[in-house]
Amino acid sequence: MGLEDEIEEIEEEIANTPYNKSTEAHIGRLKSKLAEKKEKLENQQSGSGGGGGYSVEKHGDATVALVGFPSVGKSSLLNAMTNAESETGSYEFTTLDVNPGMLNHRGANIQMLDVPGLIEGAASGKGDGKQVLAVVRNADLIVFMLSVFEIEQYDRLQEELYDINIRVDQEPPRVTVRPKIKDGIKITSSTDQELDEETISDVLRDQGYVNADLNLQENVTIDRLIDGLMENREYIPSITCVNKVDLIEPDYKEQVDEQLRERDLDPEEVTFISAEAERGLDALKDRIWENLGLIRVYMDKPGRGVDWEEPLVVESGTTIGEAIEKLGGEMEERFRFARVSGPSATHDEQQVGTDHVLEDEDVLKLILRR
Repeated sequence: MGLEDEIEEIEEEIANTPYNKSTEAHIGRLKSKLAEKKEKLENQQSGSGGGGGYSVEKHGDATVALVGFPSVGKSSLLNAMTNAESETGSYEFTTLDVNPGMLNHRGANIQMLDVPGLIEGAASGKGDGKQVLAVVRNADLIVFMLSVFEIEQYDRLQEELYDINIRVDQEPPRVTVRPKIKDGIKITSSTDQELDEETISDVLRDQGYVNADLNLQENVTIDRLIDGLMENREYIPSITCVNKVDLIEPDYKEQVDEQLRERDLDPEEVTFISAEAERGLDALKDRIWENLGLIRVYMDKPGRGVDWEEPLVVESGTTIGEAIEKLGGEMEERFRFARVSGPSATHDEQQVGTDHVLEDEDVLKLILRR
């Protein structure tokens, strides 16, 4: 029996086993074995070439992946928001390769990727699905794009991403494991656990841990525990936009809102757009910016003054030391101190060191040794 057959067999057993307290340990071991075999299959496929895949080099200050099923309008949106020229059409699978475009917004260069339309079963390889999803794994933000007439697509998109180990809008589990030479498995926890120690220990053993110290900083489910033990999970934030709103009657919007709420999506936090009519695109650009967590730092350059046109774009929470590192060159060696004006400063041209945390729209002047 090959790995794919073994995976299918385990998945069937999980699906056919009712979940309750008495079956919890059994299902936990099945899920653990499933994760192990999927990782082994993934490594085999990547080691044998895996069919080439889609490769897009990252450019700009951040990368956003447009994720949606065929004909939802991703190509039209990319063309309207960036400098890309992605083929568009009303038939399915217009996009046969990954098309990048660059969105310039608030001084940032944001790479947007229009990946081929997903189909159900993409994570198991249908429609080049695995290669498509591999591109999504490298994104800083996922934009789920739905048709206003097919809000239920959101469920399937989430499932496909989950199946290829992308955890959307989740923080990594607060689980740490430290292998050791002897003394078996020791479990410590800062909170009460619903899982019993035997189940947790069984999962660890299935993942190859015979002697290890496990520390849990949250009340873990089986799935969160397994995620915490695996190294191939990606944790990516997301936003959702609903396209083709120019094609509906006003009273249909209430029905759409209800469908969104059923999926724990707040209609106020979903961006309604028409890519074809270029409606709602400014709001979408702002929402992308906000969810990427970027800030602008304007550099005060010697003899030239403040460059208001091309700010240094960095992640929120960046220190001056980290900003200097991004600027590169000899600045780290020559740095003496900095002067900061703006939201992070207590007064204009405050003198600070490398540990100072920058905020959006700060003005930064570096004082360097000659």
